[in-house]
Amino acid sequence: MSVESSSGHGARGASKASHRRRFVIALIVVLATALTAVIVIASARALGGGAHDLPEAIQPTVTVSPTPAPIPLTPAQLLLKDAADPATACAVTFYGEGVELAPMLQTEGGLYAGLPIPERAGAVFAGWYPTPGTALAQAQTDRVNGSQVAACTDHERALHAAWTTPEQNLATGARIPILMYHQFTTKPEGEAGWLRGNFVYVEDFRAQMDHVAAQNFYLPTWDELDAFIDGKLFLPRHSLIITDDDADPTWLELAVPILTERRLLATSFVITSARQDPTPSTYVLQRSHTHDMHRAGDDGRGRMVNLSADDVAADLEESARILGSKEVVAYPYGHHNATAEQGVTQAGYRMARTIEHGYVQVGTNRLQLPVIRMNYADTVAKLQNEIG
Repeated sequence: MSVESSSGHGARGASKASHRRRFVIALIVVLATALTAVIVIASARALGGGAHDLPEAIQPTVTVSPTPAPIPLTPAQLLLKDAADPATACAVTFYGEGVELAPMLQTEGGLYAGLPIPERAGAVFAGWYPTPGTALAQAQTDRVNGSQVAACTDHERALHAAWTTPEQNLATGARIPILMYHQFTTKPEGEAGWLRGNFVYVEDFRAQMDHVAAQNFYLPTWDELDAFIDGKLFLPRHSLIITDDDADPTWLELAVPILTERRLLATSFVITSARQDPTPSTYVLQRSHTHDMHRAGDDGRGRMVNLSADDVAADLEESARILGSKEVVAYPYGHHNATAEQGVTQAGYRMARTIEHGYVQVGTNRLQLPVIRMNYADTVAKLQNEIG
């Protein structure tokens, strides 16, 4: 082989060696740079720097979960939040066609108070029910009103409106009896004297109330009766109002426990100049028998028909102040005239009860409500004949 050929091979070998040296040097430079960067980052973190101090290209990716927005409270929950007594508070929400009512705060363990009576064009309100299905069926025993104790789940309750037509309401032809009692006796033979008829034997009363409870009579409140008279509320034919006049001690001692045991709503017409105590039972409403007009006037009849309308109104205002209600008044001795009725209206009362026999119907004069008087020796058979 010639010398020239040998020299060429040597040159190529030298060139390859040179390339390897340059590659190694470049690799060393890259590694040194990377190591320097790592040292710088570590030093920065050691000195208290965070990820936010790093160049944007080498910022770590951080995923931040958004704070969930608070769920707004419902109107019912807002009522409960501001309730004076959260332990017994119950927010009732109303549903149904044509119903646009705000929730109402009730007290668990107490009777429903002031449940609304909505109005709808071309329809008659037929009461509140616990579910849409029961509102559609309108079974009397499912209907909810102020004769019942408020019961809620987690301090809330839903009520659903039922409706009927004006034609169906009139066709039902409901006639609502108002029972009127006075005094009571434990003597089977009754009491002596001219007021003997006023004293109902307590065991007869017990049997009568057993009949009312067993037959599941619907017990309307006075505001329901008021709306019924105007044709705005449907009441079942199987309805009944129980009342007592004077709040005699025998009523309190003998009759009230019987009503309370059976959970039957009743009204005691109280002479407020003689009694100002709280109601003796959850199931007893106290309403006015006037303040000081249950005594004879100048002509021997009750004072209510001897006074001016202004004087009648003033007396009833005082009675309402004590009782906290102006729904209804019972005329003392049943005596009333146009002046007395004017005084009732002037004082802001809606209704007045007489002692005339009869039944309340749609269109009845609300200032002349009739009654079914219950006397000594009246049996369950008599009651059945009067109320069904």
